[in-house]
Amino acid sequence: VQLQASGGGLVQAGGSLRLSCAASGRTFSSSTMGWFRQAPGKEREFVAAIRWSGGSTAYADSVKGRFTISRDNAKNTVYLQMNSLKPEDTAVYYCASRQALATNPRLYDYWGQGTQVTVSS
Repeated sequence: VQLQASGGGLVQAGGSLRLSCAASGRTFSSSTMGWFRQAPGKEREFVAAIRWSGGSTAYADSVKGRFTISRDNAKNTVYLQMNSLKPEDTAVYYCASRQALATNPRLYDYWGQGTQVTVSS
């Protein structure tokens, strides 16, 4: 499975960004897509996840009500709509995949390259 993340950038606090993650290859072996982020000096943390089939989702408490994860099965693409961004959301964002829905990054099998999100105050 190959994952390609895009959509990062610089935005002011309160603004919005939409990240995309396009999956290719043996996508049938990756039933769950997740977004994670890693700020400098911090561990990688869970942001959101979605199952390709059925669309079940999970969110970190820190982003609930502000971020929305969605998928387009026809395009094999998962999106992360980020609204009301805060400076503390600044990080490199990664998409990843595995079979079952999980929040622990160590359980994910495939990873895309990161995309930088910077929120200025």
